[in-house]
Amino acid sequence: MFKPSACFARVLITMLLLCSAVHAETPIQDQIYAIPVTDNTGQVQMQTRVCRPSGTGPFRLVVINHGSPPNPSDRPNMQPTHCDQEAARWFLSRGYAVAFPLRRGYGATGGDWAEGYGKCSSPNYIPAGLETASDIEAAVNYLTALPFVRPDGVVVVGQSAGGWGAIAYDSLPHPKVTAFVVMAGGRGGHKDGVPNSNCQPERLVEATKYYGSTATTPMLWVYAENDSFFAPPLAQEMYKAFANAGGKADFIQPAAFNEDGHRLFFGRGGSEVWGPLVERYLATRLGPGN
Repeated sequence: MFKPSACFARVLITMLLLCSAVHAETPIQDQIYAIPVTDNTGQVQMQTRVCRPSGTGPFRLVVINHGSPPNPSDRPNMQPTHCDQEAARWFLSRGYAVAFPLRRGYGATGGDWAEGYGKCSSPNYIPAGLETASDIEAAVNYLTALPFVRPDGVVVVGQSAGGWGAIAYDSLPHPKVTAFVVMAGGRGGHKDGVPNSNCQPERLVEATKYYGSTATTPMLWVYAENDSFFAPPLAQEMYKAFANAGGKADFIQPAAFNEDGHRLFFGRGGSEVWGPLVERYLATRLGPGN
């Protein structure tokens, strides 16, 4: 058996330590931007965390959009997701600049909560999604003007209410956006705090049909098997309505994830499930190597 000399062993250990340090340290620049958004009360500054990999760019931009907590009292305490979060790291490691806008009515952004859908007994999901889309568009337009961001080829990702906004945004003109990833998108889930219970789900399906009639960019929709907000039957109805109206999307239903698949995108270890799906979709939209 080969036995390295003491000198060789020290050199080898030093090289391994240096290599480990290089891989362990991925320099990330983290900055909060205040993006102006017109609101009924005037102009609101949408607090947006932007994470960028090392280098000067320009980097392709991915805008990741948060959900809406079931309890309204939680909205004022929300903060933009941090750069060390798993989903952020997944995109950063692939050379994307990552933005986390905090929409109107959430956290330090403040202003009116424009994306409310009204009463559970008579929800109006269409304008709710369009308001979310309006904030996403404001982020896209502002951030693509930054010198280290590419002006086109934007990827929009949305989870839950953010995913619903992404579907709505696809139904509008979006010249700077090339790809949409919807992770458990929808509204009205957990009616009265009860899992797998929705506020007038047939209206959610109708609203999805409405968006599908003018959607132009093929999307990726991911809904886990054990999503407690939008269970498989409802998610599939939404997809069929969207597709039958003319919208294009790849609908994928991964196996159950932890206790609630609704948390797949931001959940620990979630990128092992959605990562390959997103990578394959982005390869079709952006080309190999993205």
